Amino acid sequence: MKVVILAGGLGSRISEQSYLRPKPMIEIGGYPILWHIMKLYGYHGFREFVICCGYKGYMIKEYFSNYFLHTSDVTFDLSTNEMDVHSIKAEPWTVTLVDTGLTTQTGGRLKRIANYLDETFCMTYGDGLTDAPLSELVEFHKKSRCEATLTAVQPAGRFGILNIKQNLVTKFEEKPSGDGFWINGGFMVLNKSVINRIDDDETIFERNPLQSLAADDQLAAWKYNGFWASMDTLRDKNSLETLWNSGTAPWKIWN
Repeated sequence: MKVVILAGGLGSRISEQSYLRPKPMIEIGGYPILWHIMKLYGYHGFREFVICCGYKGYMIKEYFSNYFLHTSDVTFDLSTNEMDVHSIKAEPWTVTLVDTGLTTQTGGRLKRIANYLDETFCMTYGDGLTDAPLSELVEFHKKSRCEATLTAVQPAGRFGILNIKQNLVTKFEEKPSGDGFWINGGFMVLNKSVINRIDDDETIFERNPLQSLAADDQLAAWKYNGFWASMDTLRDKNSLETLWNSGTAPWKIWN
């Protein structure tokens, strides 16, 4: 099953870092958070990725085109312009990088990559981490018979809330005040039919189709009480960095 990662936004709330690079390329422990997200999926057997690029997307392309240089030991023979790669630390991934526009909204980015998608696929944002068993999320989606399933988490406020009844999202609201509500954790499984609910580049995925899916009882919620974090601000980035450097990062479930 393919994994779509939305990686084209401006990352304005973490502009201290994002003015230099795309938000998904901001590093945690010397690796882009995008790499951490892909390692999570890879651990659960998901190895095909479609990355929606936009702002400074060429930096994401350059990272993967030179992946050996970033992860392996190399020897350069300058006289012959040859390179030998040692201690290869490659991943068994297939990565498709698609330029989905500089100002395209989240729904529009998904619509632009429709030709790369299968009938069911995973989707997430380029700034969230979790230790959730993502393969179980997929199984939950299949059993739900809904068009879409999201991972519902309970952080300490600041995000949109979900009203859930019998594992169905009955109402989706953007960022109300208050703490302790279930919110969209960003790790989703979607049927390709969801794209029919997207009008154009201006469509914001979190408003429509998510709100229309909820209204039609087609948005399931997989509740997860484990670790989840979003790198929304520099404070969030520093917190994740501290966890990584301590050797206790909950999302590092791979060896």
